[in-house]
Amino acid sequence: MRYDSITEAIGNTPLVRIDPSVHGLRHIDLYAKLEMLNPFGSVKDRPAWHMARPYLEDAASGDGTVVELSSGNTAKALALLAGMHGLKFKSVTNRMRVPEIKDLLLLLGAEIEELPGQSECLDPTDTDDPLTRFHQALSEPGSAHLHTDQYFNPRNVEAHATGTGPEIIKDLDGRAPDWFVACVGTAGSSTGVARVLREHDGDVRVLGLVADKSDFIPGIRTIDEVHQVGLFDPATYDSLAAVTSQQAIDGMITLIRRCGLLSGPTGGAAYHGAVRHLASVDAELDGAGRRRTAVFIVCDRAESYLSYVRQRRPELLGRPRRGRSPSEVGDEAIRAAKARAVDVDDARRWIAEGEPRPLVVDLRGPHAYAALHIEGSINIVDELFAELVRDGLPFSKRTPVLLACPVGEKSLRYAASLARSGHPDVRSLAGGIVAWRDAGAPLVRE
Repeated sequence: MRYDSITEAIGNTPLVRIDPSVHGLRHIDLYAKLEMLNPFGSVKDRPAWHMARPYLEDAASGDGTVVELSSGNTAKALALLAGMHGLKFKSVTNRMRVPEIKDLLLLLGAEIEELPGQSECLDPTDTDDPLTRFHQALSEPGSAHLHTDQYFNPRNVEAHATGTGPEIIKDLDGRAPDWFVACVGTAGSSTGVARVLREHDGDVRVLGLVADKSDFIPGIRTIDEVHQVGLFDPATYDSLAAVTSQQAIDGMITLIRRCGLLSGPTGGAAYHGAVRHLASVDAELDGAGRRRTAVFIVCDRAESYLSYVRQRRPELLGRPRRGRSPSEVGDEAIRAAKARAVDVDDARRWIAEGEPRPLVVDLRGPHAYAALHIEGSINIVDELFAELVRDGLPFSKRTPVLLACPVGEKSLRYAASLARSGHPDVRSLAGGIVAWRDAGAPLVRE
């Protein structure tokens, strides 16, 4: 194959059948769409090029800047595309949580601006969120920046409606699969592919996968976060299901070691969610005759996520496994920890009158903490706090602890983990800093 430009190599990725001996489904052929084989390494190559292409050649004067609110694959693809056209690229994010990706963006010449914000996804009605204010400024007429706007740009969806979806049908000999399984991030790929598949066959079923609440899987939103994405439409999906980071890594390892596919955790989550959902369907297909088909997307490659794996499953990289991650705390422990959640009024009394006074730990990022926090609290970012918890009790058992996160979900999981490890008095602020703010309780700036 010969190309005049690397952009001509975007798309037409392979559709690979997963051996039934791996997934165990007897009546369903499961296929992986290998978007990781796009030239820049991910499913985001398609929308990055489709969103930026109308502007890049006209703007290639050497002094323009492409800007995107991205901390991952979209930023990587746009940085490369901008550089090819003599432009700069700027990534704006509050969630640069994978070190390898940050280092790669810097290698590509990207400028990274990390801002405070309640979520990497945007709520346009929340004018108090710095990312929302930034988004509004970029979207104003006459802006000097090219803002590709992946969370709201319909060309994100079009890239998959004109490419990924039709390719799946072509590679299945003109048929749409019976099921399409997609992880939901910006919702561009799931929406675009689902639209085309259903136009071809109205009986196609679509399963959307989100990250488990209080957990983190690169490229996947939680159910709360996806509702902040302009491209997300619940009607796209027949059902939505949650996947944990541990399940994503398990699926990733299966694809790597059993299938030879160097998948990242997003592809692992898609595989795990697909097999889990289809197992019950498969059991009902005995004697049905025709075999069914299902397709999921392998979004990117494993190499960018070694630190992510090392943090959560060090034994996979030859390191001793430490204590269980707070993300592995089971539902029963979470339910038991409900008794340790205190509302704003009780928390304020505890802080004011407790003997000894509780140590208040704010688990948010440093920018959000600096903007507003409970007076006297200390800031330990949740990822660092998770490391401390894995190694044992980070505080003396004689020190009562109040944990606070944005909405009280992650802090409750940490409270359950610490209680299970033997801490006698650790509580979670119900509703988190948002509830504290909404109740009119005092917050201070750094």
